[in-house]
Amino acid sequence: MKKIEEIINKTAQDKMDFNIGLQLLLDEYSFDEVFKTLQFYIFNSIPNKTDYNSNTYKRAINTIPLKPMYTPIVILKNYPTKVAFNKLASLPENENKKVIGSLLWIFKITDTERRSRECKNRCGHFWHELD
Repeated sequence: MKKIEEIINKTAQDKMDFNIGLQLLLDEYSFDEVFKTLQFYIFNSIPNKTDYNSNTYKRAINTIPLKPMYTPIVILKNYPTKVAFNKLASLPENENKKVIGSLLWIFKITDTERRSRECKNRCGHFWHELD
């Protein structure tokens, strides 16, 4: 597992403080690398692959610990998932921290739900076996 993946998964599993994980991702990796990794992880953790819209995904967006009028939140709430991600990727650089923070939070919520339903009895996913 790459270090970036370890940070994301430890943060999602509450084995690393959310703000510490977010700051490490912002400090050590490019926006594009973190964005693409989180996009892949989120798309794989959402159960409904038809439209990537589920109650868990909606709940994750609605609980992002940022002001609801921030641009990434507005985009995530008002556009279909794939369209929203395309729009997030093209926002100005001054939105990067909010975008990555939002996506990290979404993955934290969607992966927690997946672990509690699909992976609760030692699923064998190596990323769910972190120390």
